[in-house]
Amino acid sequence: MSQAFKQPVSVLVVIHTPALEVLILERAESNGLWQSVTGSREGNEALPATALREVAEETGIEAGIDALHDWQLSNRFPIMQRWRGRYAPGVIHNTEHVFSLCLPASVPVRLAPDEHTAARWLPWQEAAEAVFSWTNRDAIHLVARRFKAG
Repeated sequence: MSQAFKQPVSVLVVIHTPALEVLILERAESNGLWQSVTGSREGNEALPATALREVAEETGIEAGIDALHDWQLSNRFPIMQRWRGRYAPGVIHNTEHVFSLCLPASVPVRLAPDEHTAARWLPWQEAAEAVFSWTNRDAIHLVARRFKAG
């Protein structure tokens, strides 16, 4: 049986409230690494479908396509060495597509224990400081600028 490799195409979904509280999750296999919802595309699914699937899988939050904002922004970065074995040999970069999901208020989440061990709702500035990746930090800043301006 052949090994199924992850696609080097993923989504990042910043989940937040209108008051700019941002949900971050602690990765299960990497104590202390906090992030927004992320995940790889499966098969030929559309990226918004990937984003909604990952939100549901990682938090238990069910949202409709109309609640999702596609920033039409992608970031390409080297895959961390510890995770390269999940991808086909020779794949060393990932392209991540940025989305956000605004909820009326912070809600309790149901974590996928194999992926995350804790969740926190934080003011956007604290969330941006807590996440481990620059793409996640920049996406939180982008969401905050939009909501503060509008």
